[in-house]
Amino acid sequence: MSNKRSPWAWIPTLYMAEALPYVAVMTISTIMYKRMGVSNTDIALYTGWLYLPWVIKPFWSPFVDLMKTKRWWTVTMQLIIAIGFALIAFTLPTSLFFQLSLAAFWLVAFTSATHDIAADGYYMHALDAHEQSLYVGIRSTFYRIATVAGQGLLVILAGLIEMGSGLEPALLRVDTDGRQIAVSTASPQPTDAPCFVFAPVERGEASTDYVRSQNEANGFVQREEPQATVAQAEAAPGWLDRRLEGFTQWLRTHFGEAPRSAASLTARQQLVGVSLTRRPEGDDPVVLNMAFKSGDQSVKLDAAATRFEFTKDNWDRQALLLVAVDPKLKQPVTATFEGLSGNIPFAWLVVFLVLSAFFFLAALYHQFILPKPASDKPSSEVTASTILREFVDTFRTFFTKKHALVAILFMLLYRLPEAQLVKLINPFMLDPVDKGGLGLTTGEVGLVYGTVGIIGLTIGGILGGIAAARGGLKQWLWPMVAAITLPDLVYVYLSYAQPGSLAVVSACVFVEQFGYGFGFTAYMLYLIYISEGERKTSHYAMCTGFMALGMMLPGMMAGWLQETIGYRHFFIWTIICCAATFAVCAFLKIDPEYGKKQT
Repeated sequence: MSNKRSPWAWIPTLYMAEALPYVAVMTISTIMYKRMGVSNTDIALYTGWLYLPWVIKPFWSPFVDLMKTKRWWTVTMQLIIAIGFALIAFTLPTSLFFQLSLAAFWLVAFTSATHDIAADGYYMHALDAHEQSLYVGIRSTFYRIATVAGQGLLVILAGLIEMGSGLEPALLRVDTDGRQIAVSTASPQPTDAPCFVFAPVERGEASTDYVRSQNEANGFVQREEPQATVAQAEAAPGWLDRRLEGFTQWLRTHFGEAPRSAASLTARQQLVGVSLTRRPEGDDPVVLNMAFKSGDQSVKLDAAATRFEFTKDNWDRQALLLVAVDPKLKQPVTATFEGLSGNIPFAWLVVFLVLSAFFFLAALYHQFILPKPASDKPSSEVTASTILREFVDTFRTFFTKKHALVAILFMLLYRLPEAQLVKLINPFMLDPVDKGGLGLTTGEVGLVYGTVGIIGLTIGGILGGIAAARGGLKQWLWPMVAAITLPDLVYVYLSYAQPGSLAVVSACVFVEQFGYGFGFTAYMLYLIYISEGERKTSHYAMCTGFMALGMMLPGMMAGWLQETIGYRHFFIWTIICCAATFAVCAFLKIDPEYGKKQT
């Protein structure tokens, strides 16, 4: 390898560059569109399709293998991503921002999926087997750091810009003693400049439908097509239930939990009106966006009424907010919500310009800092026939690899228990005790799973990479198999004990997530190991496709199964599924020296 540099010089920035576009496309886009008044229906429909490039990326991975180097593809894709983010930024102030920005998001999505193929392939070319083992935890850590930065820091930046423009922020304080709700306003005192004020509304129906109908009638929100209510959705049998009705009933009868007494608690709600003290100047509406600012997240605003447009026709009427308190909450809490009316398009324009600048700088930095592995080279002859042959050969050589069937079964079954658990952990924590859950509040779940769990996951991943680098993948395979499966027993304990101590729940989640992070190292290393060869980049992309399939299919069935047999028996079922993980690993053939440092 020429131009040898420490992997620490490029792995952190490379995998931050891999994570940020995915976060921008899948998460930041939904927040931005919501703030800019796009309906939930359109957000879900159009941004949902943006996931497609990551699903089908194995189909064009052979072209990345055949044409140019992985280094060239990595740097070039970063430049195109930078251009894509800049296009998004400059479309936001236009009247066709939704259509134009979606087109730019598609460009970023396809480019980012291609960048993933190239970056993962480059990682395998630039590092030997020992270094790949050592740094697999590091690359995952910086991927998560970029995820947190994208979902957190960039959104905060948009909020700060929004706060600094427009009218003075309006603050709504909500106090609850566990039984009743009291609201007060911390809005600025009325002056010559217009401002927003809040007031409790004693008359009216505290329901989402009522709030929406009143706000639509007064022109504060756009009308949406009527949709089925939550009660109607719950009453209607699902697609799977309709087709497996007989089997579902048999399963519920023989393996389901005994029904428990229903809880008598109901959600506590309060209507709050918000109005503008003066008629807005000009013809443009004054847009008010309400969001949580501080306090206990068990107090929420109904998501259907958090953005209002005040015009010269409705400025003197009250827009309705619906405040709701988690019915499981017993102790007194306080929450503050903030209403901002700044320049929302400009705020998100700045965010995407920051992303664009980051990728221009990343491309420039990687152009000079990335080593040039001797093995990273394009095909010497590229024609239409060679492209077609390469495409066919990529799939043929993958499926004819030695032990290919065992490898595919490993990719599909290694995370079988976790694929089902991950869909139900948060609902289990949020569901009340009488329904088999832990009865935690939203804020407590954020602390337990979103903070303590992430810490455990990160530490486990780093230690897993260090361990594999010292002893090799084969030596650490079984300890990692045990780590990713046996800690799932904590959910069996939690479902039966239903402890009221947050510390106990946090400790259990930490143990399970630490084990998952440690055990996941073996999975990632085996994907790299089975991809080794002439077409390692394309083969690794195919492996990630099977990895996604192994999580998707069991996860689709998990909700139906839990609702049929209950949380306790569902968690016992996931422990039984651990047998599949142990069984498939017994057939793996791994070079004992793979991953070890060569002396």
